[in-house]
Amino acid sequence: MLKKDNNIKSKKDINKTQKNKKYKALKVIGIIVFVILVIILIIFLIVNTFINSKLNKIKYENIAIEELGIDENEQMKKFRNIAILGLDSQYDTYETGYRTDCIMIASINEDEKTMQLYSIYRDTYVQMEENGTTKMDKINHAYYGGIENTLKTINTNLDLNISEYVIADFNAVVDVVDAVGGIDININNEEIKFINNYIESVSEIVGKSADKINKTGIQHLNGVQAVAYCRIRYTTGYDYKRTERMRTVLEKIGNKVKTLSLSEMNNLLDIILPKIRTNISGKEILKLAPKVLSLEQRQSFGWPYKTKGVYLRGDFFGPAATLESNVQKLHKDVYGQKNYEVPEYIKQISNKIVEETGVKNELQ
Repeated sequence: MLKKDNNIKSKKDINKTQKNKKYKALKVIGIIVFVILVIILIIFLIVNTFINSKLNKIKYENIAIEELGIDENEQMKKFRNIAILGLDSQYDTYETGYRTDCIMIASINEDEKTMQLYSIYRDTYVQMEENGTTKMDKINHAYYGGIENTLKTINTNLDLNISEYVIADFNAVVDVVDAVGGIDININNEEIKFINNYIESVSEIVGKSADKINKTGIQHLNGVQAVAYCRIRYTTGYDYKRTERMRTVLEKIGNKVKTLSLSEMNNLLDIILPKIRTNISGKEILKLAPKVLSLEQRQSFGWPYKTKGVYLRGDFFGPAATLESNVQKLHKDVYGQKNYEVPEYIKQISNKIVEETGVKNELQ
């Protein structure tokens, strides 16, 4: 009779061993999953803290949308128009009493994934309110009544739906250009005659030194030099050419931002965020920033398309020739409204401008 081998496990013992192994394996997997979840949570908290630390640097303010003179227009709803405003303040202050010498509109087409950047000339003669009185004046004076008055003036005279804005002064531009490592700009013979005087004055204001430009052609400009370039206005084209220079600098900065490393981008955010004021929330900025960088950039331009300088009341103004025809072309060209009709109130403003300035329709 054969004896039972004690080394041979019963089927019951084998099943029990296998169950123990499975339990231990599941336990190990559970621990691994738990650790991974903890790591993800820690990363999320770190990233969230980092992002919040950046966004908390922004000078955010809430404004009354109902005060911005926006008329409902179904065809405009697919466009997100953001006003980019540069004050002539030299002291990092955004109080009223200054002028918006740089007025740009970033028009984002949500459907076509494109962005159009255009300037509004600062001397454009428009209707606005000041201290409760309706008056005719150059558009950069609207900021005397604050940001709401500026947006309302733009919306009223151009039939737009702008409710978002970003404001900076040229101190911020100096620092941003330096943070992206400078930009390459083609300096021509006319510009070199004026840029060095502006380099000297900008240097004194911001407390940063910069070399003078001693030759024409492509030059690598630092922040002071870039702002000096933006301020040139006595060459051919005068202030109209100056707004083109501003757009060029902004586009060059945008192109450099796309090439920055993570650490360089972090440095840029630390510099720029405390220097801007906006009513775009931190959450919206997080969604908007990567979108803007991926948009197709269309050719920038200055508005009005046709304008003529005149002197009134001892001051220089640049009325559109005419407001009605230039607004109509803007909506057809930028906003694709082929059958657009200018609102009656804009026609009335346009007629008043013609009456006061004598500048008639030159837009064909």
